[in-house]
Amino acid sequence: MSSETESSRPKSPASRLMDTELEKKDAISRELVEPEEEENTDDNGMHFIEHLDELRGRLIKSTIALVVVMVACAFFSDILVNQILIAPLKNSGDNIILQNLVPYGQISLYLQVIFFSGFILAFPFLVNQIWQFVLPGLKESERSATKFVISFISLSFFAGIAFGYFVFLPISLKFFAGFGTSLIENNIAVQDYVSFFIGALLTAGLVFELPFISYVLSKIGLLTPAFMRFYRKHAIVTLLIIAALVTPSTDLVTQLVIAIPMILLYELSIGISGYVNRKNSALTSSSK
Repeated sequence: MSSETESSRPKSPASRLMDTELEKKDAISRELVEPEEEENTDDNGMHFIEHLDELRGRLIKSTIALVVVMVACAFFSDILVNQILIAPLKNSGDNIILQNLVPYGQISLYLQVIFFSGFILAFPFLVNQIWQFVLPGLKESERSATKFVISFISLSFFAGIAFGYFVFLPISLKFFAGFGTSLIENNIAVQDYVSFFIGALLTAGLVFELPFISYVLSKIGLLTPAFMRFYRKHAIVTLLIIAALVTPSTDLVTQLVIAIPMILLYELSIGISGYVNRKNSALTSSSK
């Protein structure tokens, strides 16, 4: 009877204060224990491991695709070497002769041609794998443009390869064939020619990616159309200098053939940057 009376009796202020302090200590102790439990199941660590697994999977798929395309190119290796690799050199003149200087030179030549051809043909798939890896971190509107982005990057790269093969290489090789005295034979090591061939095409392919690079830099806020317009004259002069350096001929028309596509790409990049910045401004104003 006395115990029931004590339990129903109202607590004194000192008792209530003591109970409050005990509850606070229990809450603090629970807060100290919970992070340790969360640390054992670290979401960030698991997320990082998942990203590593996905990256490994993308690399494996890209490698398999590249190997499959290279095997297919190996069946047409003679056509690739005779009718694609050596054809621009033969069309430039009869006084240029390719020669092999090392015992394994032709084997190395065929392997480089097969790998480079496989890389060009598998380029859209490789770009798709890279895009799929970064896709989870993009917005929904950016994810919906996957096909357009992959197609745009691939077409720009192929356009650059075509420009390098059908425009830059013939102009350069014809100049090399006609320059100098006829008393000196132009015997070119095959490895040097392959390096020049691959370097010219890859450079042209990368230069034609300038609009996409402009899109990415504008998207993250590092590039604006006002900045590109302000430095337009500087850019044109720079591109003309680059065209003069990469073009062996002193003919102004030949230099313009190289420079004009790059200038047009720069102007296209200004338009792309303006579009992206207008879209970013519209999204910012709507969010406010």
